[in-house]
Amino acid sequence: MKLSIVIPVYNEKATLAEIVRRVQATPYEKELIIVDDASTDGSRDILQQLAVEADNIRAFYHDRNQGKGAALRTGFSKVSGDIVIIQDADLEYNPIDYPELLAPIEKGLADVVFGSRLIGAAPHRVLFFWHYVGNKVVTTISNMMTNLNLTDMETCYKVFKAEIINDIKIRSERFGVEPELTAKIARKRCRVYEVPISYDGRDYSEGKKITWRDGIAALYYIIRFRFWD
Repeated sequence: MKLSIVIPVYNEKATLAEIVRRVQATPYEKELIIVDDASTDGSRDILQQLAVEADNIRAFYHDRNQGKGAALRTGFSKVSGDIVIIQDADLEYNPIDYPELLAPIEKGLADVVFGSRLIGAAPHRVLFFWHYVGNKVVTTISNMMTNLNLTDMETCYKVFKAEIINDIKIRSERFGVEPELTAKIARKRCRVYEVPISYDGRDYSEGKKITWRDGIAALYYIIRFRFWD
């Protein structure tokens, strides 16, 4: 079983090398597909060096900033593994959770696995109350449209059998990719599991990018991808 770990990057100079180190430390055959979305902080220079140092890193570079969805679209088009994992380039999500994320697929139970920050007893940094409320609202509306009963639709950690993601065309450019992927796997009637993960959230002074505007946009994408592709 080979993993394709797709890592979108935009201005993550402070964390990029460390997240790559953590991913590389996981005990799996893997390729790291890292897409720099036109970073301006020196992330691209770090990525170029990392790609020289490790032959399982495949680096791709956007000429202009397009958003997380666009970076994932590029990354997904390059995968060669059996299972695809989305991994953010910050340190909010820890690859130490890979065994739990992979277990339902390895056991033949799931086609897609979501890592939930809102269930289980794993450690979580305590941060923004209104982000939590917004996430619950967006997830609930998404569930109403998809008839899934997820607790954390907006999570980064989404794991797919490769044949599932190869059959999905991403249209969203930014964070709308989360409800888009959710709607499309629901439409395909994939077997979806959810497992608890740890979460070390960061605040805006540490580089967090998602804002309330992305929450409003998520509502639009939930409706759009429920009724139109």
